[in-house]
Amino acid sequence: NDHHKNIILEFARAVLQMMFKFVDIVIWTAPIGVCFAIAEAIGSNGLSALGSLAALVGTVYATIAVFIVVVFGSVCLMFKINPVEFIVAMKEPLIIAYTTATSEAALPKVFEALEKYGVSTHISGFVVPFGYSFNLDGSTLYLSLGAVFCAQAAGVHKSIGEQIVMVLMLMVSSKGVAGVRSASIIVLASTLDQFDIPSWPVALILGVDWIMDMMRTLTNVMGNCLASVVMAKLENEFRTEAWEREMRMLQGDLEAKVSTLEKLSVVSGVEEARR
Repeated sequence: NDHHKNIILEFARAVLQMMFKFVDIVIWTAPIGVCFAIAEAIGSNGLSALGSLAALVGTVYATIAVFIVVVFGSVCLMFKINPVEFIVAMKEPLIIAYTTATSEAALPKVFEALEKYGVSTHISGFVVPFGYSFNLDGSTLYLSLGAVFCAQAAGVHKSIGEQIVMVLMLMVSSKGVAGVRSASIIVLASTLDQFDIPSWPVALILGVDWIMDMMRTLTNVMGNCLASVVMAKLENEFRTEAWEREMRMLQGDLEAKVSTLEKLSVVSGVEEARR
């Protein structure tokens, strides 16, 4: 039995090492492929290809900014959430999400910030993991714009009706996207074939995907934090009496520490004056 078990374990380790080797090859060769794809586009179309990529990045940022102001702002207004106070409270996880472009890295700070903001832990413990898989606003917006860009780059004309169907399909496809860098690009590449759009323009997007990835990750994390606050308000689990007591205790401890430090500084000042 031990012999057979060891054979299975050795086989599993060998397969694991082989897969790691393939991933290592892809990681090292992908930048080269992106470089040549962009070089080929510039050689064929001139520097206007770079202008198109810059326009895509600007469109993604502008669209997400409008989405945050209009949609998230309306939610804050509807549920009487102070947007400035909310953004200040969620500042740390949002900065982590934007700089790392991965929502998984910000997850511990999301729970910590929501608890400090007044959301019950059992609400955030359900809403945030659920939202990390199904509430991906930034990824959905990016996929829609990326698909239209690929269609225009390939010279494929899509009617308004086809574009609406494409957007709805991408909304469904975005559910379950992994919370790691550039995960949405895989969904985009696999979905384009369903609409008879060549997938080669995806290689062009890879060159600037990391810039857009930061903004869409920030939007995803912000949307999940806001959803947790909304659910807490609906369930009367926002800033409960237990949370207020805990905040008062923390405030009292902080004031006591400040008072002690002030007394120590006064005593040290008197001793120095005597010397």
